[in-house]
Amino acid sequence: MSERGVLPSQDLRAMIARGEITAPAEIEDAQIQPASLDLRLGTRAWRVRASFLAGKGNPVSERLKLFEMHQMDLTDGAVLEKGCVYVVPLMESLALPAGVQAVANAKSSTGRLDLLTRVITDDGTEFDRVAEGYRGPLYAEICPRSFSVLVRPGMRLNQIRFRAGHAVLDDDELATLHATQTLVPGTPVISQGLGFSVDLRPDNGTLVGYRAKPHTGVIDLDRIAAYDPRDFWEELHSDNGRIILDPGAFYILVSREAVHIPPDYAAEMAPFLAMVGEFRVHYAGFFDPGFGHDAAGGTGSRGVLEVRCHEAPFVLEHGQIVGRLVYEHMRTRPTRLYGADMASNYQGQGLKLAKHFRMAG
Repeated sequence: MSERGVLPSQDLRAMIARGEITAPAEIEDAQIQPASLDLRLGTRAWRVRASFLAGKGNPVSERLKLFEMHQMDLTDGAVLEKGCVYVVPLMESLALPAGVQAVANAKSSTGRLDLLTRVITDDGTEFDRVAEGYRGPLYAEICPRSFSVLVRPGMRLNQIRFRAGHAVLDDDELATLHATQTLVPGTPVISQGLGFSVDLRPDNGTLVGYRAKPHTGVIDLDRIAAYDPRDFWEELHSDNGRIILDPGAFYILVSREAVHIPPDYAAEMAPFLAMVGEFRVHYAGFFDPGFGHDAAGGTGSRGVLEVRCHEAPFVLEHGQIVGRLVYEHMRTRPTRLYGADMASNYQGQGLKLAKHFRMAG
């Protein structure tokens, strides 16, 4: 077993057994993913005036006293309103050993609902980053951007990935991996990761994506396949491989490439470069070992893109590079792989909304 790399599911179980990951309620098997752990909301939420980081020497609890507007009991469910910022203590706490750090991210369904969800920690100076050796609680900062949502304790909006040492593949390593494992069809674009582009010329029809409607009802995050997409989304069509993104609007699009994450690797979606355009691609960024992988020889799975346009309207063209996948070594192969040994909502996906919507595909 390598001493460096992303910790797989079996290592996460060992961390739980050693008390390095703890919670007042037993950590459930369903929380343990091939290369990450789902984090659960606690019982209270703080509505705060603004997003914040604790900063060196400051516990989050003290910062909450400065910025809180009011507290909410989540026990019987509570609505987090669009455009507001909330902080929710998570059930899980950490006592990381030396040499192990962590990075958090929104889960796929969270990102597809345009829920800006980030983990903050005591003494933290960055969102979604947990320093080596950190001991203390975890908090989720939640800002619903497009839809108000109903949440309850135990809901899993964030996930956390643990790594030992330097795990990221450089461009030469990535090119070598592609030569043997075929990460994407055709010639890869490799520059500080594997570039991927947007698909605006579908094989069938003209539907290329969805745009969130500005005025909608509340989404109960426990209700699966319960909502009519037409109540929340506008279909986005193109017959020329081109769309114009509107400032402040949120879109669901899909990558042109079918992506493959081999079993001994994990990946994270990262923004490409700020200068490529007035938009951001990236909310839910973890790709687990086995995504798009088939032992019999698969062709990968396409990545769903969560896109928000910034200050100016922007023309997006078919095949335009919009992001990159940063690949990392696993410390060892997980005992369960994404899509093969466990239920996976988005394996083999194309253009697809979050699991809360009917006919979302």
